[in-house]
Amino acid sequence: MTQRADSGVVPRDARPKEQVVVFSIGDHSFVISASSVQEIRSTDGLGGNVVDLNRPVLRKVRHIVERDARSYYVVSGYEHFHLPLSRPTSVLILRNVPVAVLVDRIEEMAEMRVLLGLPRSFCGEERIWYRGLTVLGHKVVPVAEPRGFLTPDELRRLEKENPGLLQTVVHSVGTSRRERERA
Repeated sequence: MTQRADSGVVPRDARPKEQVVVFSIGDHSFVISASSVQEIRSTDGLGGNVVDLNRPVLRKVRHIVERDARSYYVVSGYEHFHLPLSRPTSVLILRNVPVAVLVDRIEEMAEMRVLLGLPRSFCGEERIWYRGLTVLGHKVVPVAEPRGFLTPDELRRLEKENPGLLQTVVHSVGTSRRERERA
């Protein structure tokens, strides 16, 4: 009896893959696309210049950090997700949005193979916070939306109450502060 030439070949998984950072806040795990994270730093070794907001308008944002000629609003992960107080040890500095997110720990880098839509039970602000859900190992994990940490309206409110602090950043709404002032 002859064997077929391809009998030992395992079919490749053709589903699209996305590299993600798995992080946790308290006992809760989340993932975010690795391509949306510019850098991950320890809160102890963050470096740069940390500036307190003159007029904090959002409970989850009290500081700005300046790194490499760019400024980022520092968003408290536990405040953002309405979780119990925690002790962040890491910060995710995001790409393409002026946001740095405080998280308790980085669990791992992983490969996301499926992105599921949010169930209807997610009916409030979490529809802005999450791109969807994924399965990693035997666990269902929410996938954070990078632009959900600070909405365009929240960014405008922060800039209005603290004018000029993010002069080097182009906001996620597509225009810089100077362009908005000219309009």
